[in-house]
Amino acid sequence: MLKKSYKKMAVIILLLLLFGALYYFVIQNKLSLTPDESTSKAGIGRNGTGAEIKSSWPIFRGGPDLRGVAPGKLSELLKLVWTFKTGNEIKSSAVISAGRVFIGSGDGHLYALDLKSGREAWRFACEDAIEAPPCIVEDMVVVGSLDEHVYALEKETGRLVWKYKTGDKIIGSVNWFKPANNDNLWILAGSYDNFLYCLDSKNGNPVWKYKCNNYINGTPAVHDGRILFGGCDALIHVVSALDGQQQRLIDGGSYIAASVAVADHFVYIGNYEDTFMCADIDSGAILWQYTNDGYPYYASAAVTEEWVLACARDYKLYCFDRQTGRVKWTFSALAEIDSSPVVCDNKVLFGSDDGWIYMVDVSSGKEIWSFEIGEIIASSPAVAQGMVVIGADDGIVYCFGSL
Repeated sequence: MLKKSYKKMAVIILLLLLFGALYYFVIQNKLSLTPDESTSKAGIGRNGTGAEIKSSWPIFRGGPDLRGVAPGKLSELLKLVWTFKTGNEIKSSAVISAGRVFIGSGDGHLYALDLKSGREAWRFACEDAIEAPPCIVEDMVVVGSLDEHVYALEKETGRLVWKYKTGDKIIGSVNWFKPANNDNLWILAGSYDNFLYCLDSKNGNPVWKYKCNNYINGTPAVHDGRILFGGCDALIHVVSALDGQQQRLIDGGSYIAASVAVADHFVYIGNYEDTFMCADIDSGAILWQYTNDGYPYYASAAVTEEWVLACARDYKLYCFDRQTGRVKWTFSALAEIDSSPVVCDNKVLFGSDDGWIYMVDVSSGKEIWSFEIGEIIASSPAVAQGMVVIGADDGIVYCFGSL
């Protein structure tokens, strides 16, 4: 009887251990494989939390792969909720986190504003204009400036944590990731000195840097252990996130000012001549391309499961089939479009040099809503919690919400 009791206890203990291991495996994979996060095959850990991305817009284009898609619902009718006046034109785009809006201005300040009221929480002064969008990195907001520096500030107070000087101005947003072999997050910043920098988020110390042959204007994307960005050297660069070593170069046809968008193992980008393309990251092959009538693509594309939304300086928003590159529809504004489109709830939003912000139905290409600001809008929308935030050349931040 005693032997049977011991055997029974041993079986129960073994089953409990197996159940515990299974539960741990499921929970860990659920945490690390959420669609809103970037995971690794090459020594790169998770980037961001799904909860942060779902309730906020913490980075230019919404997530580390720069796809320009916001989760949640968005009303078809928006009203102006508040405005905030800065001291100069706004080329920067907003990010939204923890109930605050963060945006740079040509007056050299980074502003933190209350999302509901537009009331200023704090401002931080740089030595030159801020055209780059800021980026939320844990409890910091990190931004590049035309004064050649990357600044890391406390998100709550605006206090300077560290700054790092590159060799030229910074136009694009930073991005970040967590390497699997390090407890600290690593920050990526491209500069007009032709270098992509990888910096330690705790102190701003350089981890590695990668040199290309011309300016880096856009934001680097993080995807599957790799960093991807287009350069003014007319190349799409594919770089190891772990050590900054070049993995592949893809011919972009002409110099690239926009930020790439990455989905699965495909990269989507328009060049500064007249061509939008989709390339296979693994092989470097151009899978499809579309050439317009000689107008540059400066804005970055939004990529959904089915469609690619791209704006060009021919006044048009294009909707391409993701698989084939076939044009489903086009929508015409009244002037050039440098504002990068954002998709939310089957609606796409963008601004134009004609002074209007537009909302267009993704399925049909028909206008749903528009609002006249009356000044050039080069800033891109930030969308979170049913709110839309955008800046304009009049130096004003505009926030729209449900009617």
